[in-house]
Amino acid sequence: MDKRAIVSLVIDHLTAELETVAGASREAREAATHEDNRAEDKYDTRATESSYLADGQARHAVELREAIELYRTLALREFGEGEPIALAALVEVQQRKFRDLYFIGPRNGGVIVRHEGTEVMVITPQSPLGHALLGRRVGDSIRLEGGREATISSVL
Repeated sequence: MDKRAIVSLVIDHLTAELETVAGASREAREAATHEDNRAEDKYDTRATESSYLADGQARHAVELREAIELYRTLALREFGEGEPIALAALVEVQQRKFRDLYFIGPRNGGVIVRHEGTEVMVITPQSPLGHALLGRRVGDSIRLEGGREATISSVL
């Protein structure tokens, strides 16, 4: 699998999310200042709530821009046989008949991209699974949620 292509797909996903969040932030900001949302009495908080929403979405947009930049500058390398798992590793985990692929990225764990017909989930070193994988090698076993055991079958 091509890790550069996976990172490109992650960047595309984050960019699309950024466009959505930026648009929603603009709409919330407009709602906060629109004359229809002017307080009718001291208990009317529509404008304040819209303002808080716009601020939260603006902060989320900043975080997405930072994440996109992190992925654009992420140093990708191939992991040799026996090397421990670290940031930017593409890890295949085998559990009974199931095979899962994880890319260890710097941010935005939970993003799922499809590459060459296979789903790849981004996880971060701070996540429970990312933490369990860091430093492990091909052939090592790890415990998944619910106590299930899985084996690391490849690291790229």
